[in-house]
Amino acid sequence: MSELGHNSNDPAVGGIAADRLRSIIERVERLEEERKGLAGDIKDIFTEAKSAGFEVKVLRQIIRIRKQDPADVEEQETLLDIYRRAIGM
Repeated sequence: MSELGHNSNDPAVGGIAADRLRSIIERVERLEEERKGLAGDIKDIFTEAKSAGFEVKVLRQIIRIRKQDPADVEEQETLLDIYRRAIGM
């Protein structure tokens, strides 16, 4: 028995389904590892782009814009143009 008076093999401890909890935690841990690997892959792609002469900062901006709704992008670009003209740019 553990110090809480429960057998460590109990499927439920304190009303918690231990196997289910362990499964959830392990799945999240695996996904976090995959995310690290993907982040490394993305970094490698940006390094490749930079060595090919592309500006990484601009590539990131394009990727961010492509995730947005086209109407929102158009509105932002219109406002940016208006603001630039307002300050003489």
